[in-house]
This record gives sequence, C-alpha cells and structure tokens, in this order.
Amino acid sequence: MNAPSFLFYFFEIIAAGAAGALLFVRNVFYGALLVIAVLLALAGLYILAFAEFVAVTQILVYAGGILVVIIFGIMLTTRLGGKPLVIEHTRSISATLVGLAFFGMLMYLLSRETFVAHPAKAATPTTLDTTQTLGALLMSDYVLPFETAGILLLMALIGAAVIASERKSKNV
Repeated sequence: MNAPSFLFYFFEIIAAGAAGALLFVRNVFYGALLVIAVLLALAGLYILAFAEFVAVTQILVYAGGILVVIIFGIMLTTRLGGKPLVIEHTRSISATLVGLAFFGMLMYLLSRETFVAHPAKAATPTTLDTTQTLGALLMSDYVLPFETAGILLLMALIGAAVIASERKSKNV
C-alpha cells in the first residue's frame, strides 16, 4: 500500500468514525468536537484530491470559524443554565430505517451510474489558476457580499458576548 492510499483510508476512517460516533453522543460539546474531527478529515481528503483551496477554506471557514462560534455558544449556555446540554435520543428505530432507506437509494443510484475518466480533459492545461480567479472575483465583483457576511458574523459574535455579559451581571 502506497502513502496516498494509506492517507486516504486513514482520513476516511477518521471521518466515518467521527460521523458514526456523532449519532450516539449525548453531550452537545462532544458532538461539536466530533463535527470538527469530520471537517478536518474531509479537508485531508480534499488535499489528497488536489483541491488545496477547498481544503483550506474548509478548515478556516467551517472548523475554524463557524464551529468555534458554536462551541462558544454552547459553553456560554451551559455556564448560564448551570447544567450541561444533553440530547435525548428518541425514535432511534425509525431514524435507522430512514437512514438505511436513503443509503440503499444512494447505492442503487450509484450502481447504475457509469464513471468514465476523460484523459483529454485532464491533459489540457488550464490558463488561469482557479484560486487566483476566485480571489480576484471576491475582491472586485463580490466584495460587498463578502464584507457583509464578515460583518454579520462579527455582529453575531458581539451580540452573543453582550447577551452573556448582561445575564451574568444580573445574576451577581
């Protein structure tokens, strides 16, 4: 087994194991940590697929940004409520049946599909780097939505901190 195959199976096992464990975890904080493990494993798979920009975006935006805000919110809520957030697993049998039905449908559709490699498309060199093109578009044509999303995320973080600090000061 060569190194890329070993790394592929390693990241695949980490992602599948963490996603499977996510189904049975009861603590929300541990669930968020398992989601981070899944996202980091997927970023490793993206790197193996030569999609470095998507991998870095996956780490920065999802694992580094959104989940940190989620963990921050969970930690604030558990501190204010005084008890940890615990998820009750109800309807396990029906959820398993629905999941198996979707899995069966996906396997059926994938078994009917033919996957053909196109060596002519892979041999033609690209004239522009996709990362460079995306960066130029973000900083020119799409700068307003990009900055608006950043400001909205910052406002949400500041609002969560203000709400937590007001409740803490009222309890004292």
